[in-house]
Amino acid sequence: MSRIERPCPICGKPRAAEYKPFCSARCRDRDLLKWLDDGYAVPGPPAPVRDTDEE
Repeated sequence: MSRIERPCPICGKPRAAEYKPFCSARCRDRDLLKWLDDGYAVPGPPAPVRDTDEE
């Protein structure tokens, strides 16, 4: 049974073992930047807003 490799989730090129699941350091870094810029979100209700003056 052969295993089908999925492409890089950012650009669609074949994955590289060194950067798996991405094809390059560039795509890996683009994904990290998307996480850091709140480009991805976990589904669910919004978190309650806390008033920082009360702490």
